[in-house]
Amino acid sequence: MTEPHQHEKIHIGMRNIKTACSATLCALLYYFLDRNPTFACIGAVFGMGNNMANSRLHGGNRLLGTIIGGLLGMLLFSIYIQVYPDGDKHLLMLLLLFVGIVLLILAGQLLHWPGAIQPGGVMLCILLFNQPVDTYIIYSLNRILDTAVGVLMSLLINRFFPRERVARWMIWLCGGHYDGVEAEG
Repeated sequence: MTEPHQHEKIHIGMRNIKTACSATLCALLYYFLDRNPTFACIGAVFGMGNNMANSRLHGGNRLLGTIIGGLLGMLLFSIYIQVYPDGDKHLLMLLLLFVGIVLLILAGQLLHWPGAIQPGGVMLCILLFNQPVDTYIIYSLNRILDTAVGVLMSLLINRFFPRERVARWMIWLCGGHYDGVEAEG
């Protein structure tokens, strides 16, 4: 873990505010849908960058990784339950994990999106080791949907509330001064 430099000031910045708004709006939306907002909020946090390009990169990593890991996980788990329909744990799962990780890395390379490998690996492991036989497909599809909602929320927040607009609002709220920025005029 790196320590902040002596001259760096800990502060609530634009990205902090926008990330909190994005995750909170996801949770609010899911409150009305009567769904668990956890993975949408995670997608929102991963999807927020300091600008649109950064949001697309990090949100894209999370979403694409979740899609690839989810699809691979569904495929490999379906193979597994053909051999062990009860879903009990057997060593075959280790071979499928190995194959899944290799395929995941190859997919990341093929798509020129190596940042998708880590979140894809998380999704793959959750599906292979943590899902009952009767829910692995719906679980995977729900995680892909929830992640997409969170990433989309962060992209929308970053698109409609760029740094400059939020800075003006923060200056107004803070009485003419915010984070080293003075109000004009």
